[in-house]
Amino acid sequence: MTTAPPAGPAAPPRALPALLAPAATSSPRPQAPPLPPVRRVPLVVSGLLAAALTAYVWSAHGAEPGVLLLLGLGLGVTLFHSRFGFTSAWRQLIAVGNGAGLRAHALLLGTTATLFALIIGTSTGLFGSQPAPSAGSIGTGLAVGSLLFAVGMQLGGACASGTLFAVGSGQSSVLLTLGGFIGGATLAAWQFDLWKDLPAWEPVVLSEHIGWFGSWAVTIAVLLLVVLVTRLVQARRNPPPVAAVPSAHTPAVRALRGSWPAAVGALLLAVLGAGVLLVSGGAWGITSAFSLWGSELVGALGGHPENWTWWKQPGNAESLAGPVLADKNSLTDIGIMIGAAVAAALGGTWALHRGIPWRTAVASVLGGVLMGIGARLAGGCNIGAYLAGIASGSLSGWMWGAFALAGTWLGLRLRPLFGLGNPKPGDGVC
Repeated sequence: MTTAPPAGPAAPPRALPALLAPAATSSPRPQAPPLPPVRRVPLVVSGLLAAALTAYVWSAHGAEPGVLLLLGLGLGVTLFHSRFGFTSAWRQLIAVGNGAGLRAHALLLGTTATLFALIIGTSTGLFGSQPAPSAGSIGTGLAVGSLLFAVGMQLGGACASGTLFAVGSGQSSVLLTLGGFIGGATLAAWQFDLWKDLPAWEPVVLSEHIGWFGSWAVTIAVLLLVVLVTRLVQARRNPPPVAAVPSAHTPAVRALRGSWPAAVGALLLAVLGAGVLLVSGGAWGITSAFSLWGSELVGALGGHPENWTWWKQPGNAESLAGPVLADKNSLTDIGIMIGAAVAAALGGTWALHRGIPWRTAVASVLGGVLMGIGARLAGGCNIGAYLAGIASGSLSGWMWGAFALAGTWLGLRLRPLFGLGNPKPGDGVC
């Protein structure tokens, strides 16, 4: 009779794949503070405004603008509850090496690219729309504009989408950023003749060379590489964790009042952004509305923006001549602000901030102006050029992101001049 050999030590549990394992931080993420009570007055006001404006747009301009406004409301709720940030994500990566925000970007970009490939590749559109990719030219305007935009983000404290949802949630300093943003975008439209002939090459769209499946596969592969690189950087630098925001512990309450994980926000933003493409035929954008709003104000004050070369361009003239509440980007922008107000009131965090330091106020306005000018030079912002460009398989989107990282590095070095702090390795959170 043979004797079985003695059992050896138990095999160690199989490690999670590198892309799924928790990323290294210098300490565990702190527990989220409890939610404050619902802000009833802001909730009632923003809720009534959302309902009244939706009813008006639907009756005055039709179903397509009405649906776009509803999508904007959903974008605002999602942006606020998930605190989905572009400015903070780049700042945390450059300053201390925390890539959590950029990995959330990768999820948003990958999901949006998947949905765009399905919608544009099959020519699926609603209300008679014909969906088309977003592709920008590659040249001096893209490089300078995206770099200026990123510097402006770090000074103004928010990106294009972040500015809108922060204003909706009552952050007064970001209202100054929005004012500067509108001013800069209007200035760039007025002076279009000065920069319209900057050296540039024609857009490069991968689907035109390798088809939509090939474009999607390349995009996903590059995004996976981005995720891996951010994890390697984070493991090397061992940064502080991202700060936690007020939240509820009960899932049902958390779904209604926040906060949501960044991954949930990324997935919902991708679906809502794809909805904008389905309904209008164009990708979700933000900053062209700022040029429109500023130009409308110039016209109301006696100016003649209709004579500017910018507003004589194909498509632009129709936007200026038509009602603001029929403009695609204006509808989604307004919806984001109102939706964020509803979400912030439900979460109990809606509040007007008073006593803004003068250096912060200057940085907010200057940052907004730089973002407005940069967005026009680059052909879009972090949404219209970066997100929509990469999701469309356009090389311009990737270049926008690369120059924005360089601009972030520069912006972080300018922030202390205005009394603004940057994350440091020894901080408890970033």
